[in-house]
Amino acid sequence: MIIKGKSRAGPQQLATHLGNAEKNERVSLVETRGTIAQDLRGALVEMDAYAIGTKCERSLYHAAMSPEPPHVLTPEQRTEAIDALEKRLGLDGHARVVVMHEKLGRQHIHIVWSRIDLAKMRSVSDSHNYRKHEEVARDLERRFGHDRVQGAHHERDGVERPDRTPSRAELRQEERTGITGKRVKEEVTAAFRTSDGPEAFRAALQECGYTLARGDRRDYVILDEKGGIHSLARRIDGMKAPELREFMAALNPESVPNIEQAREIIAERDRRAREIKESHDEARIEAGYSHGDDYVSQTRAALRDHRQRQRAAEEATGSGKPEMSDARRRRLDRLAAASKANDRTRDRTEDDPGRQNEAPGGGHTRSR
Repeated sequence: MIIKGKSRAGPQQLATHLGNAEKNERVSLVETRGTIAQDLRGALVEMDAYAIGTKCERSLYHAAMSPEPPHVLTPEQRTEAIDALEKRLGLDGHARVVVMHEKLGRQHIHIVWSRIDLAKMRSVSDSHNYRKHEEVARDLERRFGHDRVQGAHHERDGVERPDRTPSRAELRQEERTGITGKRVKEEVTAAFRTSDGPEAFRAALQECGYTLARGDRRDYVILDEKGGIHSLARRIDGMKAPELREFMAALNPESVPNIEQAREIIAERDRRAREIKESHDEARIEAGYSHGDDYVSQTRAALRDHRQRQRAAEEATGSGKPEMSDARRRRLDRLAAASKANDRTRDRTEDDPGRQNEAPGGGHTRSR
């Protein structure tokens, strides 16, 4: 069983997240306790209001329990698990809300408590909460006969510390960009192991599509091609922050852009790539016009292409797709105009009864 949790503020945002039925196959409000409001949003706002008159800035404690598949908690086991975690966190009897999420056959039980002790009008400490989560998880696994999940803070017994699991923010970034942390870690680790210094590492990152930047809270971060931000130390397998700091010491921090500047660099890089692609596409189209035997065939091909693209642009406008670029439209308009002018000249020449036919050698034939 995996248990995560932390203190937080923002009851409105939390209610939106917990009630999101788009990202979950099923969302159920299982319990509200200790609040007048019986709906999710109202109960969380009411619990947050308990902190008025105290100095507590994060008045809610949000925890999530996730049984390891294929195990599923019965309603009785769910209540037992929630009560056990509540007691270990020192939140006995506090107002709480329980929400059940089901996605891809897996249960996620979300519990939100008020941290405010109303009798003393002060918040309950949330220190050492990670260890408390694991203590409860190991105990529940033994009670329910579930498979054991190795944690990083409790009952290690010489076992190597497991890899850190992605945070909720990292999971949302993966959904938004389609770039997984596992893929980034593999590529960045490979780039690091082939680099003999920070400048070489920086160049290797750029070749892989990553941009090194100065972090707001960390020394260095990297941005992927979609603008997603990753902690550099966490994306190198087996790397510790002090070791990375020593490795990067020779790099001048002033030569590294901040996050906003890095995003501008990525945007400019994408813009240039689009321009190059459009230029190559236009060159390929024009190369297709030269397959004809003469200028007339080339311009007629251009006119046909122009008409087809006009129809495609009109259809795209109705379906929300991007229209043809202005540069391409102007070029095709010029080719189409030249084709029409050439057709008019040829028609006038063919209608002239006094014109002489050209001989194959370029001279004129004589009438016999």
